[in-house]
Amino acid sequence: MPHFFIGDDLINPPEIIISNADNYKHIARSLRARVGEKLLLIDDKQIQYETVITEINSKEIKCEIKKSYPSKRDLDFDLYLAQSPLRSDAQLTVMEKATELGVRAVFPVITDNCALKVDKHEKWQRVMYEASKQCERAKIPTCYPVTTLENVLKQDFDCVIVFAERSTERSLKTFLRENPIKKGDKVLVIIGPEGGFSEREFEFFRAKGLPLITLGDLILKAETAVIVGLGDIAYEYQE
Repeated sequence: MPHFFIGDDLINPPEIIISNADNYKHIARSLRARVGEKLLLIDDKQIQYETVITEINSKEIKCEIKKSYPSKRDLDFDLYLAQSPLRSDAQLTVMEKATELGVRAVFPVITDNCALKVDKHEKWQRVMYEASKQCERAKIPTCYPVTTLENVLKQDFDCVIVFAERSTERSLKTFLRENPIKKGDKVLVIIGPEGGFSEREFEFFRAKGLPLITLGDLILKAETAVIVGLGDIAYEYQE
């Protein structure tokens, strides 16, 4: 069922009137929706509405509310990703999959071995917006402008996890058993570029007392490490 974000001002039970230009264009022209088709809408308070289109005119789409309920498409802890941007489509994959896996925000960070050192956060934000619609996210995550690890770590987090392949034997399972994530925690995951972190950066992590965690013996591409790392954290938390 197509999923769209709407403002609270559009809701007048038992009807919702979609007048936003982007949503109207997508629904009426791109999808070529028709009267009688179903739409899933979500408002600013993260309430989902199952609706049926009752009218489409030249300016707006009228929908009848059939059912409404709080969205469950979210984690109950705050998951953040600090990640060294990759080239081309690989970074778009990272943004899409991070959205699907429940991140609240992504901090693109310039590292010593970073392959891409230009700021494309507006483009990456659009990818996260579209991914949020596709996977029925209750809230659109944020992609911040390109920054540094030092700046990200000035913020307060309850848990910071650095995935450092080949530089540690400490597993994620062991770490989370010793340091369980709790509801409402702010958790930051740090993942480096294809070339890995530099020795200077490892010294920075050690000086900060940050745990260096492995994802196992397999060698993963950076975008794969994002998917596996975030997915494993969500899995271990839910277990």
